[in-house]
Amino acid sequence: MQANEKTRPSDTREVILETRDLCKYFTKRSGGKDKPVKAVDKANLKVFRGETLAVVGESGCGKSTLGRTVLHLLEPTSGEVIFNGKPIERLDNAHNKQLRKEMQIVFQDPYASLNPRMKVFDIIAEPIRFHGIASGRANVEAAVNKILTQCGLPTYIAERYPHEFSGGQRQRISIARALSVEPSFVVLDEPVSALDVSIQSQIINLLCDLQQKKNLSYMFISHDLSVVYNIATRVVVMYLGSIVELSDKEELYSEPLHPYTRALLSAIPKDNPSETKERIILSGEIPSPSNPPSGCKFRSRCRYATEACAQKEPALREVRPNHFVACDRYEEICCPAEGAAAR
Repeated sequence: MQANEKTRPSDTREVILETRDLCKYFTKRSGGKDKPVKAVDKANLKVFRGETLAVVGESGCGKSTLGRTVLHLLEPTSGEVIFNGKPIERLDNAHNKQLRKEMQIVFQDPYASLNPRMKVFDIIAEPIRFHGIASGRANVEAAVNKILTQCGLPTYIAERYPHEFSGGQRQRISIARALSVEPSFVVLDEPVSALDVSIQSQIINLLCDLQQKKNLSYMFISHDLSVVYNIATRVVVMYLGSIVELSDKEELYSEPLHPYTRALLSAIPKDNPSETKERIILSGEIPSPSNPPSGCKFRSRCRYATEACAQKEPALREVRPNHFVACDRYEEICCPAEGAAAR
């Protein structure tokens, strides 16, 4: 990450996962030519042990692709993923199997992510056996019952099929399957977006409780900033495959620096309807990832854009302690007095 190298208290936290210029490009055929679609473009971030790093942005910004590329469910086009100090792509088969145990994912749709032909017991027991967590029917059954209980589910459901459960129960089963192999890092890909609001809070509370008990590190992918506020430690904001802002949650919500982040936060429903708060309406449509604007990718929808914004793409840089932003005009936009003084 392009940052000032200064010693800060947060620098001493243990990094469990890091990406270095991580890219994932797809190919799109257009006009008889292949065009690269930059779903993830030079992503640099760190996940600290025991924290929840939330990744937010509009649909199509590359959030889920980032999560799957980090896990190597999608092969990176370029760049590195470092897990527990080791580059993932350089691991041999034995270490890759261990990696699959340490890194897990909970998918968005609990209706599609569970095999309808398998009983709950077999869904959870399969990874337990594969990774050698337990062997023998009695020990495997004990391990399945333990994780079901930890996820707030009665043990007797083990003999039922996924179609017999509600969406919230299925997502608990998905969480139980992911945690059954005792991972240390979990990607949560919109885990509550398909659930009713009342059930969302239950799942979020469950995830927080399990994180504390098991010292888990989460990458929480979501487009719902209200949900993110209740679970995140730090927040990454993505736009058209690029990270445009990264900060501790409280600072990002109270003092966003990038104009895109400010627009996203202005859309959060107010607790008190009588409160007056500017609603920032973005102009135009999201550009195609296969043909993004020159320079700053956000400039075509930014009310503050100038001709200079079209000349070069701003780098993600640390402008305040632990607060990174990819905008060369953030001082003029967010802090007019500071911007004038800088000029």
